[in-house]
Amino acid sequence: MASHAPAPTTARTVTPFATRAAGVVVAVLVVGVVLTALLATVAITAVAVSIAALVLRSLLNSGTRR
Repeated sequence: MASHAPAPTTARTVTPFATRAAGVVVAVLVVGVVLTALLATVAITAVAVSIAALVLRSLLNSGTRR
């Protein structure tokens, strides 16, 4: 009787693909958080500049009335 060796199997692992997908998800989340923080910073700066402009305009107008 001839004994047949089992056919070699190609082990396909999902781990590298899952790791890469997780890395992409983390990168997208980090970029989203950074962009949101930058947008919030720009909005806060715009509000601060507009308040400073209103105060300066008020001070200049009150100086000309005296």
